[in-house]
Amino acid sequence: MDFITSFDICASGLTAQRKKMDVIVSNLANASTIQTPEGGPYKRKVAVLAAEPANGKFGAALNDALSQVKVQEVIEDAEGLKKVHDPTHPNADEQGFVTYPNVNVVTEMADMITANRAYEACVTAMDASKNMVLKALDIGK
Repeated sequence: MDFITSFDICASGLTAQRKKMDVIVSNLANASTIQTPEGGPYKRKVAVLAAEPANGKFGAALNDALSQVKVQEVIEDAEGLKKVHDPTHPNADEQGFVTYPNVNVVTEMADMITANRAYEACVTAMDASKNMVLKALDIGK
């Protein structure tokens, strides 16, 4: 595997974790949003990560094993919306229920810590690759 491929794989991980963190931050920011422009409460979003083959020149058999990560899609999780009986609320329906988002702050914070740790792991791998390149250049001196 050449060094550029390792940098590409690390960069794809960094990008995917940043996008995942953006989705988590959006969920936290809208944890109490009961009215969106589309109508209804905010629905929790989840980033779906997927592997795709890395572009490398190290050999067909090994290249099949190397993968980059990307955010395949961001889906809405409409399950678990909370209904609270509050007939005096301006957004209450005919039966007096207000529908609240399905965002659990504890779950989002745990996901944020996981994404942060994965980001740090990608930075560490990128740094290790960079140090290997520098050591290889030192050999030629």
